[in-house]
Amino acid sequence: MSGARRAKAKPASIMVVTGSRAEFGLLAPVMRAIDRHPQLALQVAAAGSHLLGSQPTLAEVRASFPVAATVPMQRARSTRSRRADALAVARGIAGFTKVMDRLEPDAVLVLGDRIEAFAAATAAALRGVVVAHVHGGDRAEGIADESMRHAISKLAHVHFAASAQSAARLARMGEHAWRIHCSGSPGIDDLARIPALPSARWVQLGCPRVVILLHPAGLSERQEQRTALACLRMAMHVQPAAVRPGDLVGSPPRPLWLAPNADAGRETIVYVQRVAAGAGVVTACEHLPRAEFVGLLKRMARDCAAGRPAALIGNSSAGLIEASALGVLVINVGPRQAGRQRAGRMAEVPSIEGRGWQDAVRRIERWTSPGSQSGSRRPHPYGDGHAGERIAEALAGLRLDDPASVARLIRKQNAD
Repeated sequence: MSGARRAKAKPASIMVVTGSRAEFGLLAPVMRAIDRHPQLALQVAAAGSHLLGSQPTLAEVRASFPVAATVPMQRARSTRSRRADALAVARGIAGFTKVMDRLEPDAVLVLGDRIEAFAAATAAALRGVVVAHVHGGDRAEGIADESMRHAISKLAHVHFAASAQSAARLARMGEHAWRIHCSGSPGIDDLARIPALPSARWVQLGCPRVVILLHPAGLSERQEQRTALACLRMAMHVQPAAVRPGDLVGSPPRPLWLAPNADAGRETIVYVQRVAAGAGVVTACEHLPRAEFVGLLKRMARDCAAGRPAALIGNSSAGLIEASALGVLVINVGPRQAGRQRAGRMAEVPSIEGRGWQDAVRRIERWTSPGSQSGSRRPHPYGDGHAGERIAEALAGLRLDDPASVARLIRKQNAD
């Protein structure tokens, strides 16, 4: 087909699936790039935890993009468990199939390893719709994250790897080189344009220089509780060290504890969070919009550079990607991010047994002592901030209006 004919063809419809607040923050730059591209048309399907809670984050998605469809999966009042997740996947596959019947997308784009992405990728692959996967090939040994991510990769027809290491891992999994694009992580894309959090909002949040962001890691209830308590203990040791004359505004600065993802084991972590907030030792927050979260990280990075201890504590991928890219110090706790590529200065606490947490706190204090350089000067392994543009351009180049090109895409074979 000639370039002139392709230019006049109907834009290829790309259905982007978002199922959680954190993953939406990563997907937003991709969605904007797709929406701006003249050869692509954006369709947004919101599912999963966006539809749960007293303040569903669906409103945040709708404030940025028109939402073409919603797919309820988890039950609002049910306890998060592995069994509940299995039932939610079944509802998701059925729901996404019906949505694709109505929207007829040319491709479905998903990110990461959550059950919403798995349900959408399964429905699309079985239905014969091209599946594009962002952040495939990563390692992250969470609850079922590793197997879910790799299962989505094997369902996917085109891959947008966040790093060269992840791209190489996809090739070793048997994916053909022509399917793999090393785009970088879209989590880096928005960082430069988001300003530091305004002082008035920072004061409202309790003047935090420490943020706890801990998600369930597939541990027993007792282990999840002990991990949450260990994070609190570390936060209380780092935050007082950050106090300087003139810092106090109304009340002493407190760590900010953000609520965990809506995964199995969430209730245990939330219980510890609420007890700590009730005792007045932390500020509890269900959700910070992406711009506020990044803005807060920028304030923390500024503190680190000025010699004031500040850290993100927990097991979120934000510690490895956004925080490290901005120069925020990180204490990574437990097994959830085991195997994932590191960047920046990160203190590891693989086990809460023993005195490892004290060593991590001392490392944070040492990295912000006079004469210490808090940030890493090495190139960030997750890209240069243009992942969204690369992904949109690659999608436009798939020739989704050409039946022969689509047939080649959806015919999966293991590479030799």
